[in-house]
Amino acid sequence: MNEPLASMRERVAAAGRRLAERGLVLGTAGNLSARVGELVAVTATGAALEHLTAAQVVVVDLDGEPVEGDFAPTSELQLHLGVYRRYGTGAVVHTHSPLATALACVLEELPIIHYQLLELGGPIRVAPYATFGTVELAEAVLSALQERSAALLANHGAVVHGPDVESAAERALLLEWGCQLYWHAAAVGSPRSLDAQEQAAFAAAVAERGYGDLQPRAGRGSAG
Repeated sequence: MNEPLASMRERVAAAGRRLAERGLVLGTAGNLSARVGELVAVTATGAALEHLTAAQVVVVDLDGEPVEGDFAPTSELQLHLGVYRRYGTGAVVHTHSPLATALACVLEELPIIHYQLLELGGPIRVAPYATFGTVELAEAVLSALQERSAALLANHGAVVHGPDVESAAERALLLEWGCQLYWHAAAVGSPRSLDAQEQAAFAAAVAERGYGDLQPRAGRGSAG
């Protein structure tokens, strides 16, 4: 077996189990994939992510033709492949996470109510509803992902992508956290969102201070 592909199948399975453990997927309602060159490791249709194994992650080429594995790929394969073709990303995660799905039933867009959501590229668009597994759904989501790494799917769920499957899983968790934050805020009043100037100021502060990166304490020499 090709070692990079074997490793990627294991990583996709581990990410799927983690998302199930965190409550973002229930049973078979979710799918993940990761790209290795011109090949894609993607979860099989009907696989329960809570118990996902590397054997339940199959390999296809960018045209969707089977390369490795004993099962059929997810019914959302064309959505995954479309994201790779258009955005050249490294991994895609699709979930029916509870808060993201709930907000996708009522919002046209999830605003930036906290600066951490800027990691997803800006306000999260809601793609119009279309039947699962269809070209119409894939095209709607691809449009909603323009200059974004996340989108909500009306009355359906969420899609995120990232440079690798671990990053994509983290972004799925971040999106669900942002949806939970909006949900709680909306229960109290009308949530405020950060305007363009505030968003730009945050981006400048990140660049200047290295926000989010582990920083050594100033004035301390190295040990040893």
